[in-house]
Amino acid sequence: MTASVPDAARLSTEALGAALRALEPRMAAVLIRRLVERRPLAECATWYGISTAAFSVLLLRSAIALTRHVGQPARAPEEAVEAAAWERMLAGALEQATAPVPVALVPVAQVCRRLQELGPQMETALAQAAQADADSPARAREEWLRRLAVAALLALTAWLYWTRPQEPEPRPERRMRSPERR
Repeated sequence: MTASVPDAARLSTEALGAALRALEPRMAAVLIRRLVERRPLAECATWYGISTAAFSVLLLRSAIALTRHVGQPARAPEEAVEAAAWERMLAGALEQATAPVPVALVPVAQVCRRLQELGPQMETALAQAAQADADSPARAREEWLRRLAVAALLALTAWLYWTRPQEPEPRPERRMRSPERR
C-alpha cells in the first residue's frame, strides 16, 4: 500500500503554515518575503544584502525543504548546472504560471504557487500562530526561566566579584645600575 501524496493545489493555510514554522527560520523568512508578501526577486536580494543569484539559491533550497515538509516529492538538484537551471526556472515559474519547469521541479513550483496564491491568508495565519505562541503558557514559563537564569548569573557574578582575593601589593621597581657605578 502506497501513501497518498496530497495535491499541492489543495494544501491548506494550516498545512503550509505548520510546514513554514517547521523550517529553519531563515528558509521560512525567505519564502515568506518572496512568496507570501509577493516581493520582487531583486528587492528580496537587496533586503538580505546578497545578489539575486545568491537569493535564487536560497529560494530554491527553501522551496525544496518546504515541499518535503508538506509531503510532496522533491529532490535537490544533482549538479551545479542543474541547480542553476532550476533556480532560473523556479524564478520564471513564480513570475508566470505557464513557464515550463522540469518534471522533478513541478511539485516545488506547485507548492510555491500555492503559497503565493494564499499570500494574504498565510500572513494572517502566521500572525495568529505567532500570537498564540506568544500567549501560550509554555512561552510564559520559558520567559520566567530566562529571567531566573539572568538573575542567577548576575548574583553569581556579584558574589565572585565581592569574594575575590585581595590583589597583592605591587613590587617596588628595581633600578638597574648603570655600568658607570660598578
